[in-house]
Amino acid sequence: MDLPFSTIVVAAPRAVQAGHAFAWYEDAMRLFKLAPVTWCLLGLVTLATDFGLQLVPGIGVAASKVIVPLVECGMLIGAGALDRGQPLSVRYTVTAFGARPGAVAAIVIGALAIFAAEALAAYYFGGANLLAPDPETGDLSSAAVTGIVIAGALASLPVAFVPFAVLFSDASFADAFGSSARAFALNLMPLLLFAAIAVVLVVLGLLLLGVGLIAVFPLLSAASYAAWKDIFAVGVGP
Repeated sequence: MDLPFSTIVVAAPRAVQAGHAFAWYEDAMRLFKLAPVTWCLLGLVTLATDFGLQLVPGIGVAASKVIVPLVECGMLIGAGALDRGQPLSVRYTVTAFGARPGAVAAIVIGALAIFAAEALAAYYFGGANLLAPDPETGDLSSAAVTGIVIAGALASLPVAFVPFAVLFSDASFADAFGSSARAFALNLMPLLLFAAIAVVLVVLGLLLLGVGLIAVFPLLSAASYAAWKDIFAVGVGP
């Protein structure tokens, strides 16, 4: 895999105060302002990939749940590159596809766990099947959509740092999930605050007919990177 920086050695996860969640978003804004157009292009590619795959009859929706998480990793890699003085590039959207099989499996399984929570919430709040074509989910109420977003945000917290572990630090499958779970257990309050802010941003993006997500998704990815950097005491260098 061709990362724009060398493997990053991290410390064991540490506990930080709840207020650090705001600093993570501040750091995300700093990174976003360095290349806003390219960030939005990364967000657009991610959304377009998801939308395009879901139009494929039969396996499209299921395929999107495997492919899109790897495309999304381009935004995480981009955050790490920018933070080290490297340029942001749209080509990072395909970088994770070159990762070793164990890393790809960890990323996809983590994403599937989040999707499972969203699917259960969709069925509970709106009787919808997220694996079905769009016509079956298009009539979800605003409350149901918000419930799905909240469920996904909460489910993402224990696995939030898995992609960083396998891509940035070359961690094993088990170590990636173990370290991410420990980071979650040590930082329940700041991560819950992080998730609450994320829910607000996603809902705002959806209110803008989904167009706002082109900027929201990159911002959330950069904030996730900032959280990982803080909790795992990552120093920034070449």
